[in-house]
Amino acid sequence: MADDNRRGEDDERGPGAAYQMFVVMEDLLDKLKLLDYEEEVLSKHNMKPLSRHYFASSAYMPSNPGEQFFMFTIIASWLINKAGRPFEQPQEYDDPNATVANILSHLRAFGGLVDFPPSKLKAGSGEHVCYVLDRLAEEALKKTGFTWRRPNYPTEEMEDESVMEDDAELTLSKVEDNMTGEPDDDDEEENIMDLEALKSRTNQSEASLSSKPDNILESNTDATEWNLEVERVLPQLKVTIRTDNKDWRIHVDQMHQHKDGIKSSLKEAKGYLDKLQEEIGKTLEKVGSREKYINNQLEHLIQEYRSTQAKLSEAKELYQQGSGGVTERTRVLAEITEELEKVKQEMEEKGSSMSDGAPVVRIKQSLTKLKQEIVQMDIRIGVVEHTLLQAKLKEKSKMTREMHATNIPEPAVGVY
Repeated sequence: MADDNRRGEDDERGPGAAYQMFVVMEDLLDKLKLLDYEEEVLSKHNMKPLSRHYFASSAYMPSNPGEQFFMFTIIASWLINKAGRPFEQPQEYDDPNATVANILSHLRAFGGLVDFPPSKLKAGSGEHVCYVLDRLAEEALKKTGFTWRRPNYPTEEMEDESVMEDDAELTLSKVEDNMTGEPDDDDEEENIMDLEALKSRTNQSEASLSSKPDNILESNTDATEWNLEVERVLPQLKVTIRTDNKDWRIHVDQMHQHKDGIKSSLKEAKGYLDKLQEEIGKTLEKVGSREKYINNQLEHLIQEYRSTQAKLSEAKELYQQGSGGVTERTRVLAEITEELEKVKQEMEEKGSSMSDGAPVVRIKQSLTKLKQEIVQMDIRIGVVEHTLLQAKLKEKSKMTREMHATNIPEPAVGVY
């Protein structure tokens, strides 16, 4: 019936109500860290840090009700003291019902809603345990003056687009070379495509001018003046190309640069490594030769050690066999000793009974008592015999009187 009611409550709250305590437990752990529970509670009681779902109960999580309940009472008492109310720290062997009742009374004093039986907290885990600790943690944070603020997200700063003048600035002569010649690499190919667009525009402009009558055009400008004009206008004709850090061509160039750096570093490091390898090889050879020399010098000692080890193993086997016989004989001796103790005890009992005069005294007392009883019995028998004799005499006299009365003659009776 209780399961049906619980299922009905879960249906009313929604399918995610069973997992709400996991969220509450994670929030509780953050609040405890803000209150510095690691230094004030864990270090003081020599306890391990709480896991993310320590007080959350689930069939798929290991549980230890005794340990969890003790941890719950310790943290609850600490939070109540943090919130400004005196609360004595519970001990391990205190009455759990009284401890839970005290915690709930302080929670009601803080204005917390307690609509569940206190027995729910004795398990040490579950939704109600998380609720109680979270509510007490809120009161402790209020007491310390802590307030939640909106998070400040860091702004991502855009990297300044650097202008590479040496490689990206193209003079008019370089533009003509790129238009006529083949590109050397991928960056120049991209720049040529942009210049091709400019060339197409100039072709379109020339096509628009071709509609005029064809005339022979001759320049009247002096070549020296033309060169001076070109030098004057040349800084304004620079083509600036902004590099993009996300371009794969730049990444390829960086990879090539790193590859070249690795190759150059490898050449230097390879020489050092080769020298190190040679030194290690020579050292290993010296160690091997020294080891062989030591083995040759200590060969007779090793043989003696092996023979001594064999003798020691034989001695151990003999000792084990002898210890087995000693153990068996010790057991037999213990049995014989036990039987001897029993015989001694019986002999002592019989000797004490033989030397003791108490039985004789008791027999004499019994005989004396028996004689007294015989005397009393004789007296009673005499009294009874006397009583019987008197009864017999009375009965005999009565019979004689009756006999005399029956023998009186009739006339004599009439005279009277």
